[in-house]
Amino acid sequence: MKALQYLNKYFYKYKYRLLLGLFITVCSKYLSLLIPPLIRNSIDMADAYRTGIVTDLSVVKSDLLNNILLIIGAALLAGVFTFLMRQLIIVTSRLIEFDLKNEIYDQYQKLSVNFYKKNRTGDLMNRISEDVSKVRMYFGPAVMYTINMLILFIVAIIKMVEIDLVLTGYTLLPLPLLSISIYILSRVINTRSTIVQLYLSKLTINAQETFSGISILKSYGIEKKSIKEFMILTDETKAKNIDLFKAQALFFPLMILLIGLSNILVIYVGGLRYIAGEISVGVIAEFIMYVNMLTWPVAVVGWVTSIVQQAEASQKRINEFLQHRPEIENTATKKHRLKGGIEFKNVSFTYDDTNITALKNINLKIAPGQTLGILGKTGSGKSTLINLLTRSYDISQGTITMDERPIKDVNLNSLREQIGVVPQDSFLFSDTIKTNISFGLENASMMQIEQAANNAYIHENIVEFKEGYNTFIGERGVTLSGGQKQRVSIARALIKDPEILILDDCLSAVDTKTEEIILRNLYTVSQHKTTLIVSHRISSLKNADVIIVLQQGEILQKGTHNQLLSIDGYYKNLYEQQLLEKEE
Repeated sequence: MKALQYLNKYFYKYKYRLLLGLFITVCSKYLSLLIPPLIRNSIDMADAYRTGIVTDLSVVKSDLLNNILLIIGAALLAGVFTFLMRQLIIVTSRLIEFDLKNEIYDQYQKLSVNFYKKNRTGDLMNRISEDVSKVRMYFGPAVMYTINMLILFIVAIIKMVEIDLVLTGYTLLPLPLLSISIYILSRVINTRSTIVQLYLSKLTINAQETFSGISILKSYGIEKKSIKEFMILTDETKAKNIDLFKAQALFFPLMILLIGLSNILVIYVGGLRYIAGEISVGVIAEFIMYVNMLTWPVAVVGWVTSIVQQAEASQKRINEFLQHRPEIENTATKKHRLKGGIEFKNVSFTYDDTNITALKNINLKIAPGQTLGILGKTGSGKSTLINLLTRSYDISQGTITMDERPIKDVNLNSLREQIGVVPQDSFLFSDTIKTNISFGLENASMMQIEQAANNAYIHENIVEFKEGYNTFIGERGVTLSGGQKQRVSIARALIKDPEILILDDCLSAVDTKTEEIILRNLYTVSQHKTTLIVSHRISSLKNADVIIVLQQGEILQKGTHNQLLSIDGYYKNLYEQQLLEKEE
């Protein structure tokens, strides 16, 4: 149970609820254990009257009536306390489930982009849902029934020893066999539970990727192939689940068998001792009640063990991510107001997963309020340069400074709050257009939303929709065209009013006329803001203060639009090519 030790902090957090639950459990079991002595007393009283030891029938009836009322009262009170016990312990397990899910989600937010490149979304989802549910069972039913079992065992065995030590010894004879069985089966269950959770993750990954790419599946007509692959995976998952439940299924029959053996021993040995006059018939009845009261707690040992082993396997998977140290750390506590001065000094960067060096010895200085244009072929390092500025990755070599301060010494939250990024892949949330735009500014007014939409040249399109700004755009913005999604993303960045504005090839899906209007608006809005524009089109970059051409991670050319046109090279050739395409 090493992995589950991580959760001890939650036992401490909710210690008062759990201690109260423990106290109520003691009360409940104590009341339940009052019943067997009352039944023994009643049977012995009736037996005494039958054998003539007691001759007054009215006394016997009076005692029997009192015992019946006490039994009913004890049973009712035990039921009330059992209800309160479940309310305290099971509700506490739900509170812990809530805390654990939030802790995992918070950790997911802290982890770097590189982490998400290495791990699949389906697996992340499974760990925060299925795995946490398994752990919740450890805090709820497992804890509750374990406390229940221990208290009942301790109190019942003490009472049994007080009544008859010899009969107690015979009653407990099957317990060593029970312990050995639990030890062996629990190890098997732990191993098989880990495998089952792994296959559940595979199922979630497969389903998530299928639903995300359903349009591709349909366009290629490979639904049957996809279904076949899913069926193979579900068959494998089913087989692993069956293996797990075969092991779990052994517990209950084994427990019932051992309890049955205890009952047989009580009846046989107790009968011999009764014949010998060493105990009364009421003692045999009381022992049978104790044994049968222990039936459920003993039988539930298997279930609880199974729950604990599954929780251990799940928590081990959860701990892999909870104990994963974020690659990008916020080392500065004080927030800084950025002016927008940026400098790259001998910056190089290599992706650790592919070992590709995306940037090589970059030296670049951008003054506050300047506009930098970045041009280059696919894979030249344009997006990497942007990702280093937002600290999605940390540089391998060199230094990046913000206002002459090393970027690692700038508060990470403050840095990202003051940068507005329009990514190459326009991601929109499954919500209204209004919510997607205001995502960049909490509590944004409708006037601010419309102004940002106007600047992104999307307002006229939005008002034509039936629901206007309240139009629900579907998952990842599937109801919008590529150009519309890009412009909503631009509006989302503009409403933030950032000190640094980054446009990462975000006009590729719009026509040249729309591009010109947006760029004109951006020029007005971005006055006195440091702006970085990444594009394949020279028309998007020609008004920039400085333009760099990247090739295989290195700066090939650098200058203004006019300076670069005066030099034979990549920039001039691309400009002439795009000019011809425009004229055609």
